[in-house]
Amino acid sequence: GVDARAHDAALLMSREHVRHVPIVDASGSGRVVGVVSERDLFALQRRSLVQIGVAIDGAASAQALEVAARDIRRFARQLLAQGVAARVITELVSHLNDRLTVRLVTLVAAEHAMDLRQACWVAFGSEGRGEQTIATDQDNGLVLSPAAMPDRARWLAFGDAVNRALAAAGYPLCKGGIMAGQEACCLGADEWQARFDHWIAHGAPEDLLAASIYFDLRPLAGSTALVGPLVDSIATQASATPRFLKQMADNLLAQRPPLAWHGGIAGNEIDLKLQGTAIFVGGARLLALAAGVRATGTHARLQSAGAKLGIAQQDTAAWIGGFEYLQTLRLAAQVAADGAEPGNRVEVAKLNDIDRRVLREALHAARRLQQRIELDYP
Repeated sequence: GVDARAHDAALLMSREHVRHVPIVDASGSGRVVGVVSERDLFALQRRSLVQIGVAIDGAASAQALEVAARDIRRFARQLLAQGVAARVITELVSHLNDRLTVRLVTLVAAEHAMDLRQACWVAFGSEGRGEQTIATDQDNGLVLSPAAMPDRARWLAFGDAVNRALAAAGYPLCKGGIMAGQEACCLGADEWQARFDHWIAHGAPEDLLAASIYFDLRPLAGSTALVGPLVDSIATQASATPRFLKQMADNLLAQRPPLAWHGGIAGNEIDLKLQGTAIFVGGARLLALAAGVRATGTHARLQSAGAKLGIAQQDTAAWIGGFEYLQTLRLAAQVAADGAEPGNRVEVAKLNDIDRRVLREALHAARRLQQRIELDYP
């Protein structure tokens, strides 16, 4: 429709393998009022979204996907240089990373003679939320069907092979071991359910940390039907367990945005992830769980949960705006670091006056989100 965003058209072109999309009027009649082409959307790109997607889908080896992964990162840098919004960039990057992962899982499954109808490859963390940035490591797992359980050792070997191939393509291994090739992340559906039940029932510090990663869950390849009941159980059980929500709230409030008593930014260097976006991500997760919302993305969680919980639209809009601005700064920092650690830190003194002011307002929005949570979970 005429009110759709440009990147919605780009994603549609990529998913449907087309280069032109008709635009219909807003009356609902279906009358075509124009056509948008791939050239219109990505005229300045040397390699377009569709071209990268086609290269991924046609890749015959893990080595070919390594080239595609470099193109994804180059594509993201070009979009950032053109001033494209952070949410658009992270959605596009996550979409392409999804396609690359699915293709790689398919290739490795064929090499190992594994039947993907018996399991599901799932994404956690930022990939599960569809919010991957340029510098991101792996958070993934396998959900096994009852028929796959006797072959768990083979599924572990398969998961490890995919993890190593992803690492070779530029997606670092997870330092915390949250990967399908690890025993703790290659489980039957009932075993995953038992873990989720335990975390909600107990809420110890390690349980809350696990929930903050694993509850951002999304299926990518294989039998997605195995994951639906897990997503449903998270939404229903968490909302019905006030004690767990209170524990999550207390955990979220332990990390405060770096603001001084006079309202300015405290310190010259801040971690845009730990001291910024993580507050919005955690707040959105908590509100979504409280409202029984099944969305995983931070933007969608804030919108949907805010509406269900009766939160003023101007508040959710401010939280979303603050989150997306911090994501933009994170992307810029990662491009500047060019893969060097830490990639999420920024020196406030090096920002121009406008960026410093907007950064301050984004951090104030994070504080207001925490204040809302303090009122809801005293």
